[in-house]
Formats: sequence, structure tokens, C-alpha cells
Amino acid sequence: METNIRKILVPVDFSENSKAALEYAHSFIKMFNAELILTHIIEPIVYPPDFSLGQITLPTDDLKEIENRVRSELAKWAEDERNVGIKTKSIIATGKPFLEIIQIAKDEDVDLIIISSHGHTGMEHILFGSTSEKVVRKAPCPVLTVRVPLKGFDYKKAFA
Repeated sequence: METNIRKILVPVDFSENSKAALEYAHSFIKMFNAELILTHIIEPIVYPPDFSLGQITLPTDDLKEIENRVRSELAKWAEDERNVGIKTKSIIATGKPFLEIIQIAKDEDVDLIIISSHGHTGMEHILFGSTSEKVVRKAPCPVLTVRVPLKGFDYKKAFA
């Protein structure tokens, strides 16, 4: 069986963990001469229900401000990738992160997802689960999870 990885999806939240996942993805991108698809998912902020009003979402102007900041930051990350010769596409979506990541993987015919795991434990994990865990369970392609620190990974080089 021959493995042909043409497109690699790396969801980022602009944290050091997602930067580590992106750096880790470089080996796969170079090995397979794959295209990188960077994505950031904006999860709408919904305030708890008020007994008289129901759920209240973030005002549209605030959401546009967040989208503009995300677009700017993702463009910087994508440009950094292009500057080292990696073919890169950026996608911003709004919704539940794991659902949007899975949908993007389907829509873009992604061959591999490389995602950071923040390693939540205890009550937070019980209540919310983890985005990476949900992606692993439901993705249409293989998923590689990256948890910091990584054995054999040069962080000084990655974060210089």
C-alpha cells in the first residue's frame, strides 16, 4: 500500500502548542511535498441564558473585530510558511471547532490532520472533552495529535 499525502490540515489557535504542531507538520509536508491548509475556527461566544431573554450572542461588530484579528494573524502564519517554500492555503470558519475542522477536512479532501492537544485533564476534560479527541474520533482521514513537549523535537529551533 502506497501512502500519498497531498494535503495536510493544521488547525491553529495561535498558541505555542499549535505552533509546535505546525512545526512538527513540516517534516510531513516536505516528505510528501504536500500542501498545507492552515485553519482557525472562531467559536461564537454565547452568554448564558437570561430567564427573560434566552441566550445572547456576541454583537456582530465584536464578531467582525475578532474575525479581522484572526484573519490578520492567520495571514502572518501563512506568509511565514510560504517564505520557507511551503504551498499554503488559509481557511477561517465559525462554529464548534471539532465540527468545523472535520467539515474542512471533508471539503478540502484532506489526507492528514495534524492537531495539537493541550492536555486538559480532570473536570475540564470531563465537562468539555477535547477538540483534538473529537477530531480523532470523527475525522474522515488519519489524525496525528501533537502534545508538548515532544520527544526528539528541537523547541529552541522551532520557537526562535
